[in-house]
Amino acid sequence: MDTSPRAGTTVAGIDDHGQTRALWLRRVAAAGLLVLVVAALVGLLGVRTDEVEAEQDDYRLAVRYPATARAGLDTPWRVTVEHPGGFGDEITLAVTGRYFDLFETQGFHPEPSEETRDASTLYLTFAAPEADTFVVEYDAYIQPSSQRGASARVAVVDGTTPLVSVDLTTRLLP
Repeated sequence: MDTSPRAGTTVAGIDDHGQTRALWLRRVAAAGLLVLVVAALVGLLGVRTDEVEAEQDDYRLAVRYPATARAGLDTPWRVTVEHPGGFGDEITLAVTGRYFDLFETQGFHPEPSEETRDASTLYLTFAAPEADTFVVEYDAYIQPSSQRGASARVAVVDGTTPLVSVDLTTRLLP
């Protein structure tokens, strides 16, 4: 009888199938963790911005916004409106009102001279610049309690008539 340490022995009560399954579960968990770490390193889990734009009747509207974000992170939100010949005395933006429920804010820059809201839309009226381009930024971060994203329509309006508009969606990651 061979009593060397290399001799094949089996221990009663050990399930080779169970050990193999546990080994594969650890490998899958490690691979999943690796994927998560790589996604975080390349920025897939942070704020990802997008820009939508439209042109209509000599108005050009561009909105840079957070396409994907997480609670607690700063997010860019900028509207740029161009119109040859300027805007007259004021410019009014209409934004789906519930969209801003995602954010905690320090405010708009520049600040609107007037804000009104009906059942679904927030109207922001600004003193128009003397130039052909108007830019407003929203200094904000995603509220820590926000769990779901939101969609919005942003429009330059004359009264309540849209002159040009774009649609956008912000998705939130856990």
